[in-house]
Formats: sequence, C-alpha cells, structure tokens
Amino acid sequence: MAAQRGSDMLLKIKNDAGDYVTVAGLRTKNFRLNSRPVDITDTGSVDGWKELLPGAGTKSVEISGAGVFRDGASDALMRQAFFEQSVIECQCIIPDFGTLTGPFILSALSYSGTYQGEASFDVSLVSAGVPQFAAF
Repeated sequence: MAAQRGSDMLLKIKNDAGDYVTVAGLRTKNFRLNSRPVDITDTGSVDGWKELLPGAGTKSVEISGAGVFRDGASDALMRQAFFEQSVIECQCIIPDFGTLTGPFILSALSYSGTYQGEASFDVSLVSAGVPQFAAF
C-alpha cells in the first residue's frame, strides 16, 4: 500500500434525505477495530499460558475525530444524534483500504476553544450493530 494523505480519510453521516454528508472540518480521524476475546485458560493450560476461544467474544468499531467548525449541516446532525442517542448510519472511507458502513451511536461530543484560537470539536462513535466492509 502506497502512502496516503490523511485528508483523504473521510467520516460521513447519513442525513434524513438518505445522503451521506461528510463531517466537515475534521483535522484528525481515527478508525479502530476491536475484539474482546473469551479467556478459557484453566489449571490444565500448558505452563499457565492464556488460551482464547476462537470465534467468540465481542467485536466493535470505534471512530473518532477532532476538528474545527466548517459546516452547519454536519454539525447539526452530530448534535441531534448525540442528544437523541439515536443510531445513525455512518460511513468511514479509508484510502487504499476500503469503506466501512454501518450503524453507530455518537458516544462523545465535546467542544472547546481558546482565547485567540478557533472553536473546535471532538467526536467519538461506537458501532451499534454489524458494519459492512467493502475493500477498494
């Protein structure tokens, strides 16, 4: 995989019209696949080494980002999703890797600003169901 520009990584939220709206102003974006394995280690485990149960456990996707305000439409969608704690359809596009689309809940939304700086925000989303992955 060749080097990619971070600005090409996009986070999109589906609006009421069914269109994906890019979350504008993001400067940093993080995409994380998680799995919480099931530990089946017992006193019979060889030399006390941990054993894990294949195919079991909990999987999730976490998406986070930070940026500056740029677009009222995507800001409004994020605010609404947070206050309603509704499941929203999101899409994360990772260059030269693929697109992950699925249901998410906005788990954190914070705003900050400094005296002589810009107002900024941080957003965190956690998968709320099975995501679909499409490789490029």
